[in-house]
Amino acid sequence: MDQRLDFITLATPDLDAARRFYRDGLGWVPLLDVPGEILFFQVGRGLVLGLYDAAAFVGDLVDTVGGELVPVGPAAGPTGITLSHNVGSPAEVDAVVERMRGAGGRIRKSPQQAAFGGYHAHVDDPNGVVWEVAHNPGWSVAADGSVRLQPVE
Repeated sequence: MDQRLDFITLATPDLDAARRFYRDGLGWVPLLDVPGEILFFQVGRGLVLGLYDAAAFVGDLVDTVGGELVPVGPAAGPTGITLSHNVGSPAEVDAVVERMRGAGGRIRKSPQQAAFGGYHAHVDDPNGVVWEVAHNPGWSVAADGSVRLQPVE
């Protein structure tokens, strides 16, 4: 298997709120929008974020193996997951956080110096997806798309 991730799909209790936050509030352009079901955004080279209606998400996880229904638990909001957006300066962190707040986001952690040596904040989207907005001077992307992470002193 290639070391690659193509889709990140999150169960979303309120797809309309997600649409208002990402498309209308943040200005992201949907790759595909299926009202009442799923909303896709291309978020990187070959990488798509899917926001899937929670009920449809659970239905998609149901499997019939040999005619037997395999039950799944309820689609809870994501836990232990942070989506991160890196920007070029602390001032950009502040600006993106304010834009997210204006789009219906809830600031979980105000912009501040980070333990990793940069500057960051955490914002919940309207469905509880946690975004980290960060300026990490040790993070860069090379022309070939490879990520470089270096300690910040």
